[in-house]
Amino acid sequence: MERWKIVRAFLLGPLLEAALPKPGNVNRYRDFSDLTLYNFIFANTAVVSVYHEAVRTAELVRRGELFPSEAGIGSLIKRAVIASKEVQDANPNFGVLVLGIPLAMGASLSKNPLEAGEKARDLIRSSTVRDTMELYRAIRTANPKGIPGEVKYDVYSDDSFEELFRDGINLWKLAEISCERELVFCEWLTGYELTYSTAERLFQLIKEYPLEDAAVRAFLELLASREDTLIVRKAGKEEAELVMEKAREVLKGGLSVDEFDAFLREKGDLRNPGSLADIMAASLSVLALAGLKIKVVDGKAWGVIEQP
Repeated sequence: MERWKIVRAFLLGPLLEAALPKPGNVNRYRDFSDLTLYNFIFANTAVVSVYHEAVRTAELVRRGELFPSEAGIGSLIKRAVIASKEVQDANPNFGVLVLGIPLAMGASLSKNPLEAGEKARDLIRSSTVRDTMELYRAIRTANPKGIPGEVKYDVYSDDSFEELFRDGINLWKLAEISCERELVFCEWLTGYELTYSTAERLFQLIKEYPLEDAAVRAFLELLASREDTLIVRKAGKEEAELVMEKAREVLKGGLSVDEFDAFLREKGDLRNPGSLADIMAASLSVLALAGLKIKVVDGKAWGVIEQP
């Protein structure tokens, strides 16, 4: 796929996700006390050069000028996190970068967007221990909320790099270890199964609803079907299960979206569904790769993907 088309798609997806009025998240109507829409705008546009480098590197792999193990996914994620931190003071996009950079590289290795997830999966399999070490440095820079301490390969332990090297933990092995605690790593293992199923659901919904309404519906369905691992880490499993139950109530008509939004925000950002928001961002990037455009009808933006 064409280089700049891929870069644009992986900038647009996260920006759309941040702007859309999804319950419990920062959006164009709502902020948190320590995180605003402007953090997302500045952070997600700061990484354009890193995405360009990621896609260019994948082109070298495709042409056989680099081995897949030389793709440097960990270093690219680290550089993107640093670029994000240079222009704002929060962590609005670590999960998006963990998902987006390998998937953008997979798109460069693919003939169409549907193949990108499997290509990204292959790159993750071929990664090295150095990639994992660089990812650890990225995590330390981003400092996501709820990272557990005193676990094996503790990201903040001084001994972690020696342990990773000793045990040969590349990104694939790290994802196998971490999938239960962080949903985005599961996507690496499955070839972005949830990302693609969400993109397919969005594709169906935008035929019936304006883009914002379609995205909110798809997000509610995600929240009703999956525990958000960020909520689990920050607030515990019971809170995550309660969020799922409330989302199901909304889908059944027993609770309004506004009431659900108020419930998610009543404890600050403890119930902020971040991992599933990252999935939405990647899914929107997949739609952008497929040619997502908008048309405005009576003041509402409708998503359009023209069939070839």
